[in-house]
Amino acid sequence: MFQNIGIPGLIILLVIALIIFGPAKLPEIGRAFGSTLREFKNSAKDLMNNDEKEEKAEQK
Repeated sequence: MFQNIGIPGLIILLVIALIIFGPAKLPEIGRAFGSTLREFKNSAKDLMNNDEKEEKAEQK
């Protein structure tokens, strides 16, 4: 989806985000996005580990 966005596109997105949210809100939004992404990755990793454990248990 974002494969065709280059440096100019990212700059435009950053300027639009600054206009919409303001400079005070951007760090908060970034932190919230980062923590959400971290939780998602951890949940996905846990699901993969659980699936692998179930497969090993079924093979026994």
